[in-house]
Amino acid sequence: MIKILMNSLREYKKGSFITILMSILEAAFEILIPLCMAKVIDNGIDKGDMMAVWKYGIVLLVFAFFQLATGVLSAHIAAHASVGFSANLRQDMYDNVQTFAFSNIDKFSTASIVTRLTTDVTNIQNAYQMLIRMAIRGPVMLVFSMLVSFRINSTVSWIFLAVIPLMAFLLLLITKKVNPILNRVFNTYDELNNVVQENIRGIRVVKSFNREDYEICKFKGISESIYRNFAKGERLIAFNSPIMQFFMYACMILISWIGAKAIISSGNNAAIGMTTGDLTALISYATQILISLMMLSMVFVMITISLASARRIAEILSEKTDISNPENPVMTVKDGSICFEDVDFVYASKADKKVLDNINLSIASGETIGIIGGTGSSKSSLVQLIPRLYDVTGGSLTLGGVDVRNYDLNTLRNAVAMVLQKNELFSGTIKENLRWGNEDACDEEIEYACKLACADEFIQTFPNKYDTHIEQGGSNVSGGQKQRLCIARALLKKPKVLILDDSTSAVDTKTDASIQNSFAKTIPDTTKIIIAQRVSSVQYADQIVVLNDGKIIDVGKHDELLKKCDIYREVYESQKKGDRENE
Repeated sequence: MIKILMNSLREYKKGSFITILMSILEAAFEILIPLCMAKVIDNGIDKGDMMAVWKYGIVLLVFAFFQLATGVLSAHIAAHASVGFSANLRQDMYDNVQTFAFSNIDKFSTASIVTRLTTDVTNIQNAYQMLIRMAIRGPVMLVFSMLVSFRINSTVSWIFLAVIPLMAFLLLLITKKVNPILNRVFNTYDELNNVVQENIRGIRVVKSFNREDYEICKFKGISESIYRNFAKGERLIAFNSPIMQFFMYACMILISWIGAKAIISSGNNAAIGMTTGDLTALISYATQILISLMMLSMVFVMITISLASARRIAEILSEKTDISNPENPVMTVKDGSICFEDVDFVYASKADKKVLDNINLSIASGETIGIIGGTGSSKSSLVQLIPRLYDVTGGSLTLGGVDVRNYDLNTLRNAVAMVLQKNELFSGTIKENLRWGNEDACDEEIEYACKLACADEFIQTFPNKYDTHIEQGGSNVSGGQKQRLCIARALLKKPKVLILDDSTSAVDTKTDASIQNSFAKTIPDTTKIIIAQRVSSVQYADQIVVLNDGKIIDVGKHDELLKKCDIYREVYESQKKGDRENE
């Protein structure tokens, strides 16, 4: 896990190393300051020697200046390195998500990916900054303060050795209690983001069904769960400070008491006991030791918090796409001919039932194919295999006479334009959305594609026409308008294969027929696959495929299927009867 995360450090390794070096120097200067203070007291103030006071006082100021300088530098560079590291993590995760196949995306919820890109990365950023500063400075201060303390007076210094194990035990106990609580919090964050995402995307449904109160209660319940767990964890973490302060003041009292007795008994003589300067230095080192332990406890808590986040980020970074380019990919698609040979497909390797079972279908280049079937008959699954949104799990699927798994992915997907069942537009102008199909398309090409998709007629009614701004998700256009824009976007790719996955369901039958006629006249060499619920959308197709429960029941023209296929005939007659009743 650490190795995976450290791969994102890259150009910030140097800054991290400099931060560690500056933190060590900062701790070194801080350790030297009490020794210098002791010299000022013993050699200068107690003896009334102003030259010694000035001499050691200047050295003290120099040490203090270098401690301040190294501290400021380490803080500045650490902040830069940790922010850069988190930016790299976020970018690497996002880049990897973009390579995922649909099967990979199915493993992670959208809300979970968002949480990992935001909250979890922020936790890692904070933890990393503490690691390269406090996790270095703390142990250095602890070890060297202990060594110098024993050099001054070993008897008094044993107080530290007696206190440290007890403090460490209490801190470990707190951390052990806090860790599972914080793990629960980050899992609940996924639920919270999921609720927010669903609510915002489905706000029209929420309002039309008057379910605002229900959604508010659902959000409040999850939010309160996060609050309770966080509050419980913070209450436990809050014990860190009083525990540290208790031991700090206890050590101060013991050192002062033992040290004062030693000074009195020795007559402030360093040769046979302790001096006032030594006692001052010991108190300073006691403070440093306890502060370093406080730093380590904060680092320990932060690492505990970030471990769950680190695991979640590593899961995204280490996930390998199920669909990748072959070693020597084919870079050209000859034509739009398609052949399914004994194709099987399942979404999960351990699934009991096949989604597609023994599919055999041959489509000539330029043909128009209609696919009809009930809900759950796997129509969408069938066509998603062509551009390798999923891979077949059995048999073979060829395009232009070549197995789709042998093509370069970009080449394959540029040759196949697919208008998915769930149409998606992005925030930006109509032109910007359409240029997703071809970023180099000129205005004339865009307008021509829109005329083919019967989209130009409504675009011209907008005040800004093709420069009209589309809101996120296309919320300011109707469902039929959105579908026609998505069809135009697909046409701009000039594909060998055009797949419309129930993409004209929101347009009227007249517009649907007009779109079909324009396709037949203007793109005769493009293979057109049309999934539809309405028989009228596919009845003039060269072939109509009837799917049921993942199997091909029959294939033929409209008139042939009316005679020989019971399922097709029932669908046609029920729709015809419904049309008569609506007249």
